[in-house]
Amino acid sequence: MPSSTSGSLPPRGGHETTTIEIPHKRPFSEANPARLILIDDHAILREGLIALSNMESDLKVVGQAATIAEGLSVARATLPDLIITDLALPGSTGLQGIVEFRQQVPTAKVLVLTMYDSEEYIRAALSAGAHGYVLKDATRNELIQGVRAVLAGHRHLCSRASSRIVRSYLGEQKAEAPLAAGVTGREREILAMIAAGLSNKRIAVQLKRSVKTIEKHRANLMRKLHLHNVADVTRFAMQSGLLREQQQSSPD
Repeated sequence: MPSSTSGSLPPRGGHETTTIEIPHKRPFSEANPARLILIDDHAILREGLIALSNMESDLKVVGQAATIAEGLSVARATLPDLIITDLALPGSTGLQGIVEFRQQVPTAKVLVLTMYDSEEYIRAALSAGAHGYVLKDATRNELIQGVRAVLAGHRHLCSRASSRIVRSYLGEQKAEAPLAAGVTGREREILAMIAAGLSNKRIAVQLKRSVKTIEKHRANLMRKLHLHNVADVTRFAMQSGLLREQQQSSPD
């Protein structure tokens, strides 16, 4: 694999990546393959990733899951070297999952494999503790390169993710939107919980309020902020820093 360092020229194939070095990990080999688990709610994608991994003698898939809860159980049981996870998952967002993986299986690296290519998702994933970010339209070689880079002790962004961050740095994308005026402290808390994937019932339990009260707050928030669905709420929470606040305040 060609080495790639921050600030280097893109390779001739046009696939520019960004790789930032972090503490090195022991090398893997056919006799000592890296242990991977895959988390995605599409079985056919997991099967495809397993097939790709099996083509590499130094990689071995030791578990798979469709949700964060299942993934945490598998990770605790298998103690993988690398967790490959999507961000759009049922029950709990992949962003919250990254935080939980880092807390509960601290020796494992986390590589995000997702369709979300916006700057706020990339930044939120890295802030949550992800070591790499690869988009699902990447080639097989790009994905394997990302896997190997993260396992070797680097932070890695695929070409499109890297381009998003660079464009933002150069001022070619809109600045992040400030938090809208008129949002109360309680509404901020609920907004962050919605973005983190919590259901109305779970929010009600945590805040010791009725489900109807939470539903009312939620409707008021979405009307006040002109948000139409959970994806809009998540995007707004990322841009406003609320999701990070919620993650940092969550108990282990």
